[in-house]
Amino acid sequence: MILIPGETTLSQLHAIWSEQGPVTLDPSSHEGIKAAAKAVELAAAGDQAVYGINTGFGKLASVKIAPAGVARLQRNLILSHCCGVGDPLDAATTRLMMALKLLSLGRGASGVSMGIITQIERMLAKDVQPVIPSQGSVGASGDLAPLAHMAAAMMGEGEATFEGQRMPAGRALNQAGLTPVTLGAKEGLALINGTQFSTACALVGLWGAWQNAATSVVTCALSTDAIMGSTAPLQDAIHTLRGHAGQIAVARAQRDLMQGSEIRDSHRDGDTRVQDPYCIRCQPQVTGATMDLLHFAGRTLEVEANAVTDNPLVLVDDDLIVSGGNFHAEPVGFAADQIAIAISEIGAIAQRRVALMVDPTLSFDLPPFLTPDPGLNSGLMIAEVTTAALMSENKHLANPCTTDSTPTSANQEDHVSMAAHAARRLERMNANLNVILGVEAICGAQGIAFRAPLQTSKPLKQAIDVLRRDVPAIGEDRYMAPDIEAAARFVATGALCDAVALPAFVKGQDA
Repeated sequence: MILIPGETTLSQLHAIWSEQGPVTLDPSSHEGIKAAAKAVELAAAGDQAVYGINTGFGKLASVKIAPAGVARLQRNLILSHCCGVGDPLDAATTRLMMALKLLSLGRGASGVSMGIITQIERMLAKDVQPVIPSQGSVGASGDLAPLAHMAAAMMGEGEATFEGQRMPAGRALNQAGLTPVTLGAKEGLALINGTQFSTACALVGLWGAWQNAATSVVTCALSTDAIMGSTAPLQDAIHTLRGHAGQIAVARAQRDLMQGSEIRDSHRDGDTRVQDPYCIRCQPQVTGATMDLLHFAGRTLEVEANAVTDNPLVLVDDDLIVSGGNFHAEPVGFAADQIAIAISEIGAIAQRRVALMVDPTLSFDLPPFLTPDPGLNSGLMIAEVTTAALMSENKHLANPCTTDSTPTSANQEDHVSMAAHAARRLERMNANLNVILGVEAICGAQGIAFRAPLQTSKPLKQAIDVLRRDVPAIGEDRYMAPDIEAAARFVATGALCDAVALPAFVKGQDA
């Protein structure tokens, strides 16, 4: 894929993450990259102290470095910053992080040579991936530790994978036919200053949240038909009077999914129930709001993906090399916090629908715990408990991270974003939500089966058919863990969404 710095879209970034293949910068960016590199070369040879080029870093910025020590300065910087801990970042997110670094350097304000650009491009093309420990960044001044591990692998230090095999980075480069780079003035600093680790993790969290949000429209439709709920609250006029795009889209999508349901048609007349519980009636308002939030977060992350976030910046047109603070990942942290709130709320309302269906006092003549022989069988009693546990866990994880700044680096970096772990937790939250929605799908399909001979709508039948590939209807109690795992997988992979027609807005495809 050829990327134009400053113009790369979320859909292109998603393709990089989901598909393995070469990633290169458009040649139109090369002239600006070379001009900035020339400016750094001149500054490194001069007598004036320029931060990050011929000085120390952070609290040591006042220490002047002689020209002969510039290359060693950059190498020492990288090695000393390789302090990451924890499980390695997965391969797909690592590729995305490297592509994001390309985009940032490609704007022509970082001062790196074309050799740095080429090294990243070749590593992506040859499937050489740095091993990036997932913990150690506070989100300013940049994702220092994770990006240092990336830079170290480019130098042949640390560890990398080649064709999926983990090994010393030098060996990985050698087996791929690549040569370690020697960093010039500012190049190490340009590689480790930046928000690419946090942004990559936040983007992956965004895409997972969109998948879950879209799937929740399908699972809610199943639940609504299972309890013989009303579609009257889905009328378009209700939602257009409020005006929120997400709410309007969710109501319309769910209305279309339930169109033609014999179950629904059977109780349109003479229904004594005036109102359904909020978890049914207010699904458009709640999940629609989360979709609006995800759209906003997606726009923030798209801007950040195209941004220059290292320091100092080379302003070629102004003949300046100036120190700023674009490495501060506050926008990414805020976006990740918003995504976390959305994930938590999608799960909170879905869990209440699960509880509604299994509770014989609330489920409108469905059998207790959705088992045909209650008492002898417990049915989905504890599956509901599992969803409650995961819902509660996600509520805790949704607490904001950006409000938890702490001073670092001898108080030079005295306010930080905490964007890295704000973004990293999203993977765990999405996995929890996969399970909640998977259990809701199991319950909804089970409840609809009890309405026979009445049939649900054609789209919802298609969704149930997908579920039934690996999750048979529940009669006698059985070992449930594989069923829950399979249902969660259908949510995570988008199989339940793909079984029905959902509009682009609901699926996040225009985000």
